[in-house]
Amino acid sequence: MIQYLNDPNSIKKHGKSFYWASFFLPKRNKKIASELYSICRFFDDLADENDDDQTKWLSEEFKKINDNLNHPINIFFRSNNISIEVLGDLINGLIKDQKKVRIKNEKELIEYSYQVAGTVGLMMSPIIMVNDNKANKHAIDLGIAMQLTNIARDIYDDALMNRIYLPQDWIENIEIEELRYNLSGKKLFHIEEATRKIIELSETYYKNGFAGMKYIPVKTRLAIFFAAKIYRAIGQKIKKKGYKYSSERVYVTKFEKLLVTLTSIPEFFLLNHKYNKYQTIRENFKNENL
Repeated sequence: MIQYLNDPNSIKKHGKSFYWASFFLPKRNKKIASELYSICRFFDDLADENDDDQTKWLSEEFKKINDNLNHPINIFFRSNNISIEVLGDLINGLIKDQKKVRIKNEKELIEYSYQVAGTVGLMMSPIIMVNDNKANKHAIDLGIAMQLTNIARDIYDDALMNRIYLPQDWIENIEIEELRYNLSGKKLFHIEEATRKIIELSETYYKNGFAGMKYIPVKTRLAIFFAAKIYRAIGQKIKKKGYKYSSERVYVTKFEKLLVTLTSIPEFFLLNHKYNKYQTIRENFKNENL
């Protein structure tokens, strides 16, 4: 059971954007952040890498962690002042992925994005020494923004796993089988238009996330800022390509990461001036302010 607390290669293999940015974290914070990432990745991998429905296992594993104060994950969460209920929200999102996924509308999309990514923002906050609950909504929104970027990038790959995260009321009656093959005409337009909407929606959430950077101590702020900027660059690259639907995955190269990092430095010093307002665009979540 301890392996998901001590996998030093997990973040390097799977969280390339955050791994890059983590070099700007103090050593202790980087270690704890990597442990949290390993925990989340452990559950994510078990939810995704098996064709069988993992709902029962995920539910039972969370109950086991929640009920046992001596469980290593429970100890980790309490030691770092992280609410175990937020991990429960993440696991509920992973459970949704165990069935055929069809997101109905934007509200459902944002709820799912909170569960699988906004929760990570909440759990990260104490690790990067944030101690003001006013930061919670910003941390959640930054996680949601990153998940929306994921969704825009992975439409084809998700279709292979029988999942459509684009809201159904955006793409009408497009079926999963159609996404796996070549789309054309009106249906292709609907997918590319939905991709544009996802990227534009993510921009609002990124701005809300950046507006909360002021709550992060300077010594850990830079890493989170760079991670967000690099992730955002994926969406900007999709936009530059005209939101074209393709089986080819868009990613940011090492050179592009370096370029984003260097060109973002002036903006880092102007964050409080450029992003000074929070735009209310969603309902509060049950465990948002634990």
